[in-house]
Amino acid sequence: MGSASTETSVEQRELLETAREGSEDAYARLIEPHRSELQAHCYRMLGSVQDAEDALQEALVRAWRSLGKFEGRSSLRSWLYRIATNTSLDAIGRRPKRILPIDYGPPADPHGGVGEPLVESVWIEPFPDETLGIEDGYASPDARYEQRESVELAFVAALQLLPANQRAVLILREVLGFSAQETAETLDTSVASVNSALQRARATLDELDLEDSGAPARPSTEDESRLLEQYLEAFAEYDIDRIVALLRYDVVFDMPPLPLWVRGPADVAAFMLGPGAACRGSKLIALSANGLPAYAGYKPDPESGAWLPWSVTLLEAAADAPTITGVHNFLAPFMPNLFASFGLPEQLGESDPTITTLSEAR
Repeated sequence: MGSASTETSVEQRELLETAREGSEDAYARLIEPHRSELQAHCYRMLGSVQDAEDALQEALVRAWRSLGKFEGRSSLRSWLYRIATNTSLDAIGRRPKRILPIDYGPPADPHGGVGEPLVESVWIEPFPDETLGIEDGYASPDARYEQRESVELAFVAALQLLPANQRAVLILREVLGFSAQETAETLDTSVASVNSALQRARATLDELDLEDSGAPARPSTEDESRLLEQYLEAFAEYDIDRIVALLRYDVVFDMPPLPLWVRGPADVAAFMLGPGAACRGSKLIALSANGLPAYAGYKPDPESGAWLPWSVTLLEAAADAPTITGVHNFLAPFMPNLFASFGLPEQLGESDPTITTLSEAR
């Protein structure tokens, strides 16, 4: 194992020297092992697929231009994180924070209309697990949050409520396991400031009950997969009674970028039988996003005879039963890059099955 590590280090040094001499190919090979985890980091900071991609690209350009200044006193990975973090902080300063509908206003009347979408860039977006880098296992044993936890929708949404500096400190310290000294160097501040920001960030998350030991635990992966399968089957048949039976008493159902959201099985049923009934007859592709079971929904289009992209839906679940606690429907017509970010087909046809998986759809 030590020999392999030495070989990797030697190869990295050779790539670094070649990149410093102006080789873009060597630079691409040098940063490739870190790309997915850096993209996940930018996503946690920004809550947006497109913003994360833009920040990552800008960070990598900055790193390329500054490569001659990298002296190797820290690891290349830590140096790249420093640049990506500060690039993300710059991006935060240029735009409003991203939220979910529950943070925007009170619940809506499920019998009313859906209203107008807020198409400004204020909504958190889902991110496909296969590009998040959560399987890489780079986090230190000191990290407080597991890699899957660190990309869950509720956690990413809570991060967006923190001031930018607290957000960065919390992610670096408790998701990535950076030491206080490393975090201070990354943010060009003092250890005392880092510790103070971390304390305030933890207090905010405590108020949001994210770390409440009494909060419902997540079900096992097997139970979540079974719950997704049951939900998909019920939705494909548009059997509202079966859907309601899978929902917890306080389930939240929302549809970004619509500010509309409803709470509780009865209101979910009323909405799905009312304004949401246009989704009857959809075709569905099972996915995984933000560490959660998810699916893409294609709504039938009478004019073309095809099934067109409608939503990417994430299901949050608790271990009691298990039951669904959140149904988050991100609407594709108002998020142009949403389906493309998952590598989803542009449309489905009559011959495509009602329920499939992403690998089968490809």
